[in-house]
Amino acid sequence: MIKWICRFIFFTILGWKVKGKFPTDIKKYILIVAPHTSWVDFPIAILINYATGLKANYVGKASLFKPPFGFIFRALGGAPVDRSKSTNLVDSIVDIYNSKERFILGISPEGTRKKVETWKTGFYYIAKGANVPIFSAALDFENKTLIIKDEIFIPTSDKEADIKHLRAFFKGVKGKIPEYS
Repeated sequence: MIKWICRFIFFTILGWKVKGKFPTDIKKYILIVAPHTSWVDFPIAILINYATGLKANYVGKASLFKPPFGFIFRALGGAPVDRSKSTNLVDSIVDIYNSKERFILGISPEGTRKKVETWKTGFYYIAKGANVPIFSAALDFENKTLIIKDEIFIPTSDKEADIKHLRAFFKGVKGKIPEYS
């Protein structure tokens, strides 16, 4: 029922399209989604998650997952990370990957909703540490299209070249707030 409702909202009411498909045969990977320019990106991502049957996860600070509303964040695919300790966030997320049979982490490489020239690289180190591939998806608000790149990307030992390759996919894609893209 929820899948049908999300599909109706995403495709019929909001008028979005999907170009490409998420991999269904890979149980663990990182999904980088860009550009991240507005708070609207999160609800759109939740609609995409249910409408496509992706079942992706996201991480959030542990305090969000406490009563009375914590169950909502978990139901939406959230995984808590404890940032109050001096633990490394990358290592904490790698531990989540290692503890689960299936885990798809959706993450914005920009790390903020503003325009950035340099991506945060935590997703890259998570992929390397958890030994998982990276997939890319673009939120093209200008054309109301989710564009899924049909490429399994395995990080190499050349971080700069890898990031340059990953960023190239998003070139020219306009987010909800185009000037932040």
